[in-house]
Amino acid sequence: MRFLLVLTLLLGLATAGRAQAPTRPGPGTVRGALADSATGRPLREASVTLTLAKDSSYVSFGITDGDGRFALKNVAVGNYNVQVSALGYRARLLPVAVSATDLTPDLGLLRLGQTSQKLGEVVVTQNLAPVAVHGDTVDFNAKAFKTQPNAAVESLLKKLPGVEVDRDGSIRSQGQAVNRVLVDGKPFFGDDPKMATRNLPADIIDKVQMYDQQSDQSAFSGIDDGNRQRTLNLVTKRDKRKGYFGTEAAGVGTDGRYQARLGLNRFNNGRQISALAQANNLNQQGFSDNGGPASADFGPAPGGPSGGIRLQLGGGSGRQNSPASNSQPTNITESGAVGLNYRDAWGKKAEVATSYLASRATVTTDQQIRRQNVAGSTGPEAGQPIISDQSLLNRTTTTSHRFNMRLDYVLDSLTSLRLTPYAWWQTTDLARQNQQQTSVGSRLLNQGNNRYTGTTDNPNGGGNFLLMRRFARQGRTFSANLNSTLSNQDVADFNRGTTSFFDASGMPLPQATQQLNQRIEQHTPVRNHALTLSYVEPLSLRTKLETHYAFNDARNNGNRFTADFNEASGQYDRPNAGLSNQFTSLFQSNRAGLTLQKRRLRYTIGAGLDAQRADLTVRNLSADTTVQRRFTSLLPNALFSYTGTRNRQLRLNYRTRLNAPSASQLQPVRDNSNPLSIQTGNPNLRPEYVQSLVATYSQFNAATSRSVFGLLNGSRVDDRIVSSSTFDSRGVQTTRPVNADGFYSLNGFLSLGQRLATHKINLNLTTNASFVKSPSLVNGLANTGRTWSLGQGASANSAFNETLEFGLSANVTYQNASYSRLTDQNNNFLTQTLTADIYYQLPARFVLTSDLWYSNNTGRAAGFNQRIALWNVALARQFFANKQGELKLQVYDLLNQNRSVVRNTTETYVEDVRSRILQQYFMLSFTYNLRQFGK
Repeated sequence: MRFLLVLTLLLGLATAGRAQAPTRPGPGTVRGALADSATGRPLREASVTLTLAKDSSYVSFGITDGDGRFALKNVAVGNYNVQVSALGYRARLLPVAVSATDLTPDLGLLRLGQTSQKLGEVVVTQNLAPVAVHGDTVDFNAKAFKTQPNAAVESLLKKLPGVEVDRDGSIRSQGQAVNRVLVDGKPFFGDDPKMATRNLPADIIDKVQMYDQQSDQSAFSGIDDGNRQRTLNLVTKRDKRKGYFGTEAAGVGTDGRYQARLGLNRFNNGRQISALAQANNLNQQGFSDNGGPASADFGPAPGGPSGGIRLQLGGGSGRQNSPASNSQPTNITESGAVGLNYRDAWGKKAEVATSYLASRATVTTDQQIRRQNVAGSTGPEAGQPIISDQSLLNRTTTTSHRFNMRLDYVLDSLTSLRLTPYAWWQTTDLARQNQQQTSVGSRLLNQGNNRYTGTTDNPNGGGNFLLMRRFARQGRTFSANLNSTLSNQDVADFNRGTTSFFDASGMPLPQATQQLNQRIEQHTPVRNHALTLSYVEPLSLRTKLETHYAFNDARNNGNRFTADFNEASGQYDRPNAGLSNQFTSLFQSNRAGLTLQKRRLRYTIGAGLDAQRADLTVRNLSADTTVQRRFTSLLPNALFSYTGTRNRQLRLNYRTRLNAPSASQLQPVRDNSNPLSIQTGNPNLRPEYVQSLVATYSQFNAATSRSVFGLLNGSRVDDRIVSSSTFDSRGVQTTRPVNADGFYSLNGFLSLGQRLATHKINLNLTTNASFVKSPSLVNGLANTGRTWSLGQGASANSAFNETLEFGLSANVTYQNASYSRLTDQNNNFLTQTLTADIYYQLPARFVLTSDLWYSNNTGRAAGFNQRIALWNVALARQFFANKQGELKLQVYDLLNQNRSVVRNTTETYVEDVRSRILQQYFMLSFTYNLRQFGK
């Protein structure tokens, strides 16, 4: 009840805030008009900002109409400044006064001169609108979202409307995952988002730009190919682009906790050099786990499905609709990394951005898992679900080396090259202990103890080569793009375990205990190459026709050799043919088509049609069999975008594609890493045919500081690769991937933001909704899983003054899962989350900070409905002239209640997971923030 009261209060604040203008309205109107100083042509859609003369605080904003005129209404009596600006023109700043005798001052015709040369260092100090929409790009003014001194960029992102930051650092913007973070439009430590958001200070950021970045080839040709990636670009302040900055910190705590961090950045306008080092055992991983072009597959999780659709409440990368603020860790991570990033221009023709990162992370996972399978038993317990209980202890140590590079080279005025090579090496040591039992009702079916250890080496390399050529006729282009991936996965594992089976009375079956002691070697080379050619011919000033061709060649080999332990020889010299296999797959496709695109001032419309012929050849060398299949498909695409007045933008994008099955899905060999949940491949799989329609809408009203962001994403998949699970009479599950029709998904996201300038408060309402219909097979019978969810969140944050800063957010998420088989498994559950944080500057340079994360779960299995409160408090003393030094004493989990409870929902089971995570500790740390700019 208290939680709902807080949420109601936030909703009331948001409603009241939306009804309140950011400044007190008045009777005055400021008018004027803009024109080109040389031609006299009216300048339409130019920006006009009104600020108070005494302190330059933001008052109002507008844009010019088709005749170049503007009118800023509801202006109170007083003295102001009017700043006018237009793309490609020099800005002007003029004083204006609204008085009782002149309520409608007219500035007349203002002529702006074009920018004729590159400007040097120019610093303009003003309060810009907090959000602006420029075509596909949303700009957030960092000054409008103040953060604590010396805070990282991640703290700034948490305050932006429509942006959610997970507790592990993952970012979602307008409901979409952000996988790329750039700094001044260039890569920073490759494509690792956390390296920028967790290692760069927020106070050097001028703007945060959010957009869907097209592929390099598409951006060059001007023809949208549908390959877009949600991207965040951090634009640094001009006066912070030359100098030194970094953060050095060290801390020790109780229970063996520690942290250390070294960082030095040297920016000299275009040249950037960054050196970073960090180590801690506090789950504060400053880099992404995969961080490279591909992630290693460490083998199936115990009991995991093949091709499952996972909806997680509370955490996990498979979350489809849960707000990021709901997530919680499920393990304890000790990590360390050393990295170097370099960016510079080599002469007038070349520009390079490159990085190297060496990292090591040890992840300890200690979990209790209760899974209710959709499959029902037969016999006396017919119709009752099969229940699996697991106790899992998993320790994984991953060492990786990553090298990334992007080289842009200009051959001549019309031709350029872009080369992006990468090299990545990862070694993983795994030790897993798993205790599991399966039951139906009160009857025990089996029990198993399993120990799985091993090492995986995964070298990975390749890159992208793009040739771009313009012609004398404007709009005519040719480009060739070659993308290659070369990788190997070498596995040497040991699988040891004991499994017992029981009869109807609960007694062990005679001679039914299985012993496992095996050595598994696996070699999986992958060779993928894709060549895309594009030629664009302008049919008119606004219409273009693209002709394109693509060839793909994907080769996957799998050699798996399993040997049983020989007691007589003491060696693993007894080959197990049933668990060994040699296998190759080749997927080749030829795709050609046309795309017609027309651009107008307000809208862009495009349509295209491709024809694709794909050949899939699967060879089982062990069984001397070959499966060959040919697939011919028509792949239509269409897009429509509209840019309206007052920063409104609507975009519709329809795409189709084929998804080829992976090597692990195709290889017909049993994987008994968990003897009670066996995985196997299917060489008869067909590619998936995917259709998707994405609609996005954004609007920002600068006059009221109100923003709206919306997303609706629907997809249909024919021949969807789903799981087919069977349970034998002993409760052993066998899962293999199969094709099935009937998969549909629909996801929606809506964000409403309001800034109350007079009170320095940012309000934000977010709504998440999703529906997934997924087919599967359970014991040979068709099963359809339907999951839908609805989440509502509200937040408010404010940099109230130089002394106080606070934030408050609440979220309620309801989720329902239903199944056509065994309807008794249908369930619904609720998660409520509340977060609060405060920063308070005390006398004598003392600072008090506190943050609270509270979660209440209902509708779970017995023992998994828990209320969790994580409360952290810190007291710090700041030193030196600019408060660059800080000595801090902090308490993590003051109430000693931190726990992790996660619910996973797939098309074949519902699962509750309770994990051991970090709990209470005290830490004393010292931090020094280097800030020296202008040198």
